[in-house]
Amino acid sequence: MIGRKRVAFQGEPGANSHIACREVYPEFESVAFTTFDEAFAALDEGVVDLAMIPVENSTAGRVADIHRLLPDSRLHIIGEHFLRVRHCLLAPPGATAETLLTAHSHPQALAQCRGSLLELGLTPVVAADTAGAAREVAESKDPTRCAVAPRLAAEIFGLEVLRDDLEDHPHNMTRFIILSREDLRAAAGIGPIVTTFVFKVRNTPAALYKALGGFATNGVNMTKLESCMISGQFFATQFLADIEGHPDEQSVGDAFEELGYYAECRILGVYRANPVREWFKSAGVAPLTGRTGAKRELSAHLAAVTSI
Repeated sequence: MIGRKRVAFQGEPGANSHIACREVYPEFESVAFTTFDEAFAALDEGVVDLAMIPVENSTAGRVADIHRLLPDSRLHIIGEHFLRVRHCLLAPPGATAETLLTAHSHPQALAQCRGSLLELGLTPVVAADTAGAAREVAESKDPTRCAVAPRLAAEIFGLEVLRDDLEDHPHNMTRFIILSREDLRAAAGIGPIVTTFVFKVRNTPAALYKALGGFATNGVNMTKLESCMISGQFFATQFLADIEGHPDEQSVGDAFEELGYYAECRILGVYRANPVREWFKSAGVAPLTGRTGAKRELSAHLAAVTSI
């Protein structure tokens, strides 16, 4: 009998990564790991079948560690998922907003709720992850401590929800990538495609300009470009990039051919673009306004689309 497939995530049960796993792969067993290093290693060693890894948030920016691990791993990106992140203020039974002094959570969650925590007069305290902070608050039974975490964590650890939607921006979203040991590339021509790759350029004047020139001249849209440290050096000659398009398309293939003259390049994944990308394009600046209408439209769109 073939066992149930497993998907790894970093954090504890009830974390946003756990929620992402349940949304995309409800039939899989979600397996928690303390660190991203452990989640990557579990997938690489065959302990799990896939991994759900957060890479960036619309409010707080990129997630630490991923840009260190991803370029050097042997894993492949096979999909992406956008999670509408809703943070709650969770406290032990009996606690009130007046008794609270400190708010505990992952650095990303604290950054996404910075304004709300300041308004409430709460001192942020960093924890390993959102759900882990909720568990620690529940175990402490201290009415001066609360956690910033998903509602699911409150259900798991028996905490009271003192406030919903603590995040500062209603469009607060985290982008996850789905990793596999197999290089399962999407086929060309099936719809919008994202190609993610890493490349290294020589530390010489105009090296990056020359490396990227082929994407401009071939009309290929680059949606992300980030520098990555190499072995602790301060010379950022390695970059992680996302583009729209498939390597088998003429324009993209020509752009990569030109890149090859100036840089070492490795493709990390070729996968379907999440439909949420199209929503942001069509909505323009609407998600940034904070209007309840835009918030409802985004929620409806998220409920209607699939991830990969």
